[in-house]
Amino acid sequence: MDYKKEYERWLNSADAETVNELNSIKNDENEIEERFYKTLEFGTAGLRGVIGAGPNRMNKYVVGQATQGLANQLIKTNGSADGVSVAIAYDSRIKSDEFAKTAAACLAANGIKVYIFDELKPVPMLSFTIGYLKTTAGIVVTASHNPAKYNGYKVYGADGAQLNPELAEIVLDEINKTDLFTGVKTCDFDEAVKNGKIIML
Repeated sequence: MDYKKEYERWLNSADAETVNELNSIKNDENEIEERFYKTLEFGTAGLRGVIGAGPNRMNKYVVGQATQGLANQLIKTNGSADGVSVAIAYDSRIKSDEFAKTAAACLAANGIKVYIFDELKPVPMLSFTIGYLKTTAGIVVTASHNPAKYNGYKVYGADGAQLNPELAEIVLDEINKTDLFTGVKTCDFDEAVKNGKIIML
């Protein structure tokens, strides 16, 4: 990845808040390179990284891209979005609620039913909810024991355990095919709640 080109692309494509953050580092070549030389890697434990702008950081664009990858995997594996559902929980970390809503809006835009908690919940509650509601998958926005500047995004399977390597590989492949600015479907979160596409728990 050409980090300078990617930095310029973000400056031209991201929202005003993100662009302001990126302008604040325009004279710090090392910081630009560190944020833009690669993307956060998705694995069986999902994503984890420092919160901030850029593909090597945790932000709404990276979360949207990961969620579109998950949506593609779920639709591909199950044949369609019919009957597919995902439960979402989040913790008290910085931007956890925002990232959870970003994920919910993306899944709903892909025709996938979403159940999302209306308050903070621990990871075991998400695993229980997957089994209780019989959802196809689950997402937890958390960075576990990492320092406060981190956040993370973990995906769980229908069994309530972390996504198995085979499915994680499909999600990763779909993420790599998805442009984080133009390839991510989304919708208005509040509208989706009103329409019953997103159900608050």
